[in-house]
Amino acid sequence: MTPAIVAIIGRTNVGKSTLLNRLAGKRLAVIADLPSTTRDRIFAPISCQGQALTIVDTGGWQAKPSTSLDEKVKQQAEAAIEQADVIIFLVDAHDGAIAADEEIADILRAANKPAVLTVNKIDSDKQATQIADFHRLGLGMPVAISAYHNRGIDKLMTTVLAFLPSSPTPATEPEGAKLAIVGRPNVGKSTLLNALLGDERAIVHEIPGTTRDTLDAALQWDDRKLLLIDTAGIKRRGRIAPGIEFYSLIRTLQAINRCDVALLLVDAAEFITAQDMHIAGYIIEAGKGMVLLVNKWDLVPQMHRQEFKQQVEQRLRFMSYVPILYISATSKQGINRILPQAWQIWQERQERLPKSAIDTVIKQAISSHAPPRRGFKQLRIVRAYQDKSRPSTFVVQVNDPQLVHFSYHRYLENKLRHSFGFHGIPLQLVFTKAARKSDKKIGVT
Repeated sequence: MTPAIVAIIGRTNVGKSTLLNRLAGKRLAVIADLPSTTRDRIFAPISCQGQALTIVDTGGWQAKPSTSLDEKVKQQAEAAIEQADVIIFLVDAHDGAIAADEEIADILRAANKPAVLTVNKIDSDKQATQIADFHRLGLGMPVAISAYHNRGIDKLMTTVLAFLPSSPTPATEPEGAKLAIVGRPNVGKSTLLNALLGDERAIVHEIPGTTRDTLDAALQWDDRKLLLIDTAGIKRRGRIAPGIEFYSLIRTLQAINRCDVALLLVDAAEFITAQDMHIAGYIIEAGKGMVLLVNKWDLVPQMHRQEFKQQVEQRLRFMSYVPILYISATSKQGINRILPQAWQIWQERQERLPKSAIDTVIKQAISSHAPPRRGFKQLRIVRAYQDKSRPSTFVVQVNDPQLVHFSYHRYLENKLRHSFGFHGIPLQLVFTKAARKSDKKIGVT
């Protein structure tokens, strides 16, 4: 089941983005050390009281836009109202209920969508009386908050969740691997889905309850249970039209967050584009397994294929751990290799390693290449272990995290991969400061 969408609607400068950041627990301008992955987000996947939600910010509403850009912002807000499961209608306590708020209230009533009237900038108990003016908007009891000072946020989200059904039980999905087919528009995602489902050994049915532009299909592959998730194509940010296309993007990113392994499909006729790497960045940031599928391989002349493969590997050096399969979804060339590869990645992603094995690998790594120094201080690794809830994350306790150089970080990651596999899986090494009383040390001091 796809997480519910909660859209924040309101005039300009009422605090919508502040509220988004508050709910997300961080400022949502994301920078990753990967090519072409820097991007600004106006949505945030969160977990609230055990329920998965996607919070969406929108531009400031203007009843009569004066420019074409303002008109697009208004269209975006209208689309948010149409597509959202619940709406947070944010108003400003300092301004009171003004004409623009009344116009938005009229639109929300006509849309017949659950809406929570939320009065922002109530920074103290003395200001709570200011919400009385907003009763005349006719949208029920207002909720008083201060997004900046983190006041009333719990009550707001409890009110929002009251409009949503309880979280679906995991039994609605297969217990096995969930594979999302992602990529740019027109690279052959639906053709690939049909090709994978066409296997004579497959028993297929659609999962009820999927929403809009993601399609779920349960697949019995030999004795293994899989869930294939088809998604809408991800366009370049500047080419995403307001409205349905924007929400198709959100639901595709939700599918990435939901899956275990992403099958990233690219078009051999267009080589590897910046947008392909951008999508790869989404997958890596989400910590998901990945298989890169170069589709339409039958269109590449035989004499150019080796050079093509070398250029692909050069282009994708930053994700050299990701397996690459060259396929043709139309002719089904190479299709039989996809599910075995994805299943292998899924299995490695579930693996729990004994602490002793991790200690041994780290000791050997330190013995072969001593940790770096900075001045008179040398990095000392005290302990390393696998995160219980995230198998692809390793916590490394050290005497001073600031002594960890990027090259040594990458060196340890490569040693872990060489020993334990994790093919197609982005590893995260989290360096934390060890407690002073810890006297167990790995390697040299």
